[in-house]
Amino acid sequence: MELGLVTSGEALASVDALLPKLIEAKIGSRIAAQDPTIWGPEAEAESAIRLGWVSPFEAAGKLIPQILDLRDELQEEGLTRIVLCGMGGSSLAPEVITAHDEVELVICDTTDPSMVKQIVETDLEHTVVVVASKSGSTVETDSQRRAFTAAFQAAGIDPATRLVLVTDPGSPMDKPEGVRAVFNADPNVGGRYSALTAFGLVPSGLAGADIEALIEESGLVNDVLASDDEDNLALHLGAAMATAGRDKLLIACVGDALPGFGDWAEQLIAESTGKEGKGVLPVAAHVDAPELKNLAADVLPLFVYDALPEDFDEDATAVHFSAPLGTAFMIFEYATAVAGYLLGISPFDQPDVEAAKIAARSMLDAPAETAPDAVDGPVELYGTEAKTLDAALEQLTAQLPADGYLAIQAYLNRTADQELAALRDLLAEKTGRPVTFGWGPRFLHSTGQYHKGGPAQGVFLQVTADHKEDLEIPERPYTFGGLITAQAIGDGAVLADAEHNRPVLRVNLTDRAAGIAALIEAAK
Repeated sequence: MELGLVTSGEALASVDALLPKLIEAKIGSRIAAQDPTIWGPEAEAESAIRLGWVSPFEAAGKLIPQILDLRDELQEEGLTRIVLCGMGGSSLAPEVITAHDEVELVICDTTDPSMVKQIVETDLEHTVVVVASKSGSTVETDSQRRAFTAAFQAAGIDPATRLVLVTDPGSPMDKPEGVRAVFNADPNVGGRYSALTAFGLVPSGLAGADIEALIEESGLVNDVLASDDEDNLALHLGAAMATAGRDKLLIACVGDALPGFGDWAEQLIAESTGKEGKGVLPVAAHVDAPELKNLAADVLPLFVYDALPEDFDEDATAVHFSAPLGTAFMIFEYATAVAGYLLGISPFDQPDVEAAKIAARSMLDAPAETAPDAVDGPVELYGTEAKTLDAALEQLTAQLPADGYLAIQAYLNRTADQELAALRDLLAEKTGRPVTFGWGPRFLHSTGQYHKGGPAQGVFLQVTADHKEDLEIPERPYTFGGLITAQAIGDGAVLADAEHNRPVLRVNLTDRAAGIAALIEAAK
């Protein structure tokens, strides 16, 4: 892939206005030098321990031989199925890397019991599980690890031969007992910036991705990104992200360019910028998205290509981007930090993420026994006065402000229930507004920050479901079904509380197939 970035229309005007200021303030070289003062005094303490991502090369150079040695060992033993248990950036980056290299990595980034059960019960004989958690105490990954450990033991397999851990030094997971290997990540890198650390490299490398080439690509622009001049592509992209009045960034990969990259960029940008009532809302979409057919005044399209087109409309507002994957990771991480500087917020904290976790824990301790507000065939309606699904959706979308967005939060099985994803385009067409689609609970570790900390522009459609067959979590007083329900209800409660006051409609499917069909029909 070639390297290039072109802005046009209002995005170009933003770059022209902001680039000289960024160069004068030496933002490029200061980020490269890991200067924590860039984002202001209140952000300095957090920034001082979150800038390790600007130079991943030395750590990667030590890690890669260890990863490749372990991969060889596993392959010699016939252990060729790699499963990754991780959330947010810990799973999204490896998903992009392995899709790019066309190697198989099974992602377990859910608490939906049907999806966990299917992954846990498939081909254990050839399976190695990578459990990735920066804190070492992430409830989803802890639960998944427990399920796999029990499954290995039931199959007569020693879990110590099949578990590989990725975590920060000193975390509760940083123990070699009972596991095949432990890889430490750089503690000075936050999860969403961790694509080129152990969190991205270990599962991708074990699955067969060319992680040496990835790191080589990431270093191609090292000097450029550290420069304070007009050649610094990250300064251009960060200035474009901060285009005044266009705070919805629609990311569309053209053709086969960087599959899944939009989802990775979405979590990076949303969690980094969505706070203090400010932010850039990234929308992972596609080139035929309804939002691009009738471009709203607050939407900025960002097209990702294998190679930049020779001709495009220079008057149309857009960003055109092309880069090898490793290079793209670095440019977007720098650009997001630049956008944070321009917006006047810290791009490294996530103050509103913990609220949803606390609410979920309280729901697990005292499960809510609330009756639905209405029942319409295979769906139960919560948080509405409407009596039908059609009327409930109309009531929710009627609350969209002129500059608003709709967020679909699907607490379902993202492989078996994939048909629901069609709802995004249908509601974007129907409302004329940007629509995001997130599989729960993984989005809670990324875009969930923007929903609560960003501008109060969103309305929220939660989709949950009954569980025909639940799955126990060993040594825990709750099941996977209880956990995912608590996560949905807890986050919905935080969104709707007096502090955030976001409109929330929860639709619970008593029959998944029929309920999804009803939702699709109601959205038309």
